[in-house]
Amino acid sequence: MLFSRASPLVSSFSRLSLASPAASTSAGPSAAPLFQPAHLLQVRNKSLVPRRTKYRKAHKGRTPIAIGGSTKGTTLEWGDYGLRVNEAVRLSAKHLEVAEAALKRGLKPIRGSKVYLRVFPDIPVCIKGNETRMGKGKGTFEFWSCRAKMGRVILEIGGPNLRPEIAHSVMKLAAAKLPCTTEFVDRTSTARIGFEGISAEKKTPRVTTLGAVQAAQAAAVESVAPATVV
Repeated sequence: MLFSRASPLVSSFSRLSLASPAASTSAGPSAAPLFQPAHLLQVRNKSLVPRRTKYRKAHKGRTPIAIGGSTKGTTLEWGDYGLRVNEAVRLSAKHLEVAEAALKRGLKPIRGSKVYLRVFPDIPVCIKGNETRMGKGKGTFEFWSCRAKMGRVILEIGGPNLRPEIAHSVMKLAAAKLPCTTEFVDRTSTARIGFEGISAEKKTPRVTTLGAVQAAQAAAVESVAPATVV
């Protein structure tokens, strides 16, 4: 009985190779190293997911509404044309991936064209099933998402050979993949605060010399002084 149990162990040790390192290196390419996995996983398409997060779950939060005076993220930065959302929305990683793929597919014939993604899905969204009793902790993780405020530029395209009519048609394809209304912007578009656009501020030359300051003060006094009647 003891020898019958030990026979499989002896047969497994007999399959191990005890050859010298020189003999193993001289073997052909078909000789596989010991304990190598039979199938190696290859990641071909990397999805938009954060590389590392501090917490596994997060609060759902609310999509921000721009009611202050900040115009951050409402104008173009790197590209020549962009896509700007007209409402506060939460975009999932799948939405951004599909819209970016549509842009790249449409810009493939254009040499030197580039696509810029201005937002990144770094908020984990957890969902609980319908008709579930309260309590028992937070729901399970479902997808990654990001919050985009009203007037936020989410996608940009650019390139030396990109024409405006081609950019319009390509952006229309990407806008059809998003769950919100968008608008097409370019370098001439102004910043936005909520629903209102802001015109560019006119820059006046700064007064730096003492003579210019005195001349400006004298001109201000003359304009304020009443006209004398002769």
